[in-house]
Amino acid sequence: MDVLADVLSATKIGGTVTARVHAAGPWGIAFPHLPSAVFHHLTQGTAWLRRPGAEPLPLTAGDLVLLPAGTGHAMAGDRTGPTIRFEDVTPATRSGPGTPIDFPGPGPETRVVCGGYRFDTHASHPLLSLPPVLLLRADPSARRHDLTETLRMLTAELADPAPGSQTITDRLVDVLFVHILRQWAAMRDTPDLGATWWAALRDPEVAAAISLIHEEPGRTWTVDTLAREVGVSRATLSRRFTRLVGEPPLAYLTRWRLEIAARRLRETNESVTRIANTVGYTSEFAFSRAFARHRGTPPTRYRATHAV
Repeated sequence: MDVLADVLSATKIGGTVTARVHAAGPWGIAFPHLPSAVFHHLTQGTAWLRRPGAEPLPLTAGDLVLLPAGTGHAMAGDRTGPTIRFEDVTPATRSGPGTPIDFPGPGPETRVVCGGYRFDTHASHPLLSLPPVLLLRADPSARRHDLTETLRMLTAELADPAPGSQTITDRLVDVLFVHILRQWAAMRDTPDLGATWWAALRDPEVAAAISLIHEEPGRTWTVDTLAREVGVSRATLSRRFTRLVGEPPLAYLTRWRLEIAARRLRETNESVTRIANTVGYTSEFAFSRAFARHRGTPPTRYRATHAV
């Protein structure tokens, strides 16, 4: 079971938004808080990532930075100085991917590829509990062929769009996001991952339990049956699962069932009863109560406001 693909499929909504920045003079763009994982890749020059309450982060050509939660931030040519809102430097009607943003001038050139990978704003899967900034520095010696090639293809597609470019861009950003997460998790200097979903995937038995939940979310799981399936004691699974994932196995099961239900409410016309049964609830009332507690709104209202 490809658990990562399963989670990304359940939590992603809509397509991607991309832009190309070309600056040769003073520049600064303020990006609002967005329901997206936002990335910036410097292909030329230097820049600064500026976030409220944090030290400005210098970036050089080849660097790639990801803000998993789409926190409000600025990209600029210097540590301080004015910025222009992103929505004020992009056309009201975008004709395709890779919206060009130009800051003309006589100075050194900087080029940045920016993109956003949109998540369900109410998704609460532990995968999304990542550090506010993931930074992959340019490193010719690093074994990042897949990441580098994906960036090259994305940059080329945005520079010369053609029919079908939006579809290609969407898929490349999907692939890029996975490669960024893989590289970050594999970095030798990554701090102790602590109670994170990524740490859980490194534990064979806990990872196996997560896979079983994803394979059969509607099954009547208990901690005993999960532990028996993965070959450890109930106490061992409960302890390791809670420590690594950050919540007990059955709490994770409930969360995952409701993530799946939210996706089906957004993307299908299935009845609420049918969706409830599919994710393991025998009663529509029990499902609706759990969904409202998790999402803050009942299923029917959620569907009315979030249907694709």
